[in-house]
Amino acid sequence: MSLIRLAGVEKSYKSGFGRTWVLRRIHLDVERGDFVSVMGPSGSGKSTLLGILGMLDADWQGEYWFDGEPVHDLKPKQRARINKQNIGFVFQSYHLLDDLTVYENLELPLSYRDVPRKERQSMVAEILDRFQIVAKKDLFPDQLSGGQQQLVAVARAVVGEPAVILADEPTGNLHSSQGERVMELLAKLNRAGTTVIQVTHNEKFAGYGERVIELEDGWIVDGQGRPVYGGAQAAAPEAS
Repeated sequence: MSLIRLAGVEKSYKSGFGRTWVLRRIHLDVERGDFVSVMGPSGSGKSTLLGILGMLDADWQGEYWFDGEPVHDLKPKQRARINKQNIGFVFQSYHLLDDLTVYENLELPLSYRDVPRKERQSMVAEILDRFQIVAKKDLFPDQLSGGQQQLVAVARAVVGEPAVILADEPTGNLHSSQGERVMELLAKLNRAGTTVIQVTHNEKFAGYGERVIELEDGWIVDGQGRPVYGGAQAAAPEAS
């Protein structure tokens, strides 16, 4: 059984007298331990797809199964539970809380999961050591470089040992050397068993994934740019 399975997932919104499609007939299987890179031009639906996978977006049609649970049939609280227990996020803009120290930023997701205080302290101490940022624990985000902030963001994403890391342009605001460090960290986490799905524009960094999914105008496309779904070539996309 796949860890993640999407079947016929679509998203659109009203536009004038018609609809504008953001995602069309998305079929996707992700196994435990996969490292998947999602690529495509701006506006192709990459971040929207990641938002659906992370259960941050509930306004879509189709079927989504996470570890055997039918996300499409779950209530908001049930989706939130799966999200908190299984998914870690890394964003391009870091999303660290400016008024919290590095330590407090790392502890926050554990408090959302009602992890006891002593256990939180132990888990944060372990992740600080693992990411070699113990010396930064009492600093605030604005006292860190961009690369250091993204390092903390990755540490925060994995502190609760999630089954899946969803990374949306995790190297987009970084210099190439900083980006490589972040990608090496994601690759190391993947080798240890964490499933990673990243959105990226960078072909080199996309190569860290075991497979690349190309999106264009909301469709998954093949190597010739032809829309595909369910393993077969789709009909030509309808005009929006």
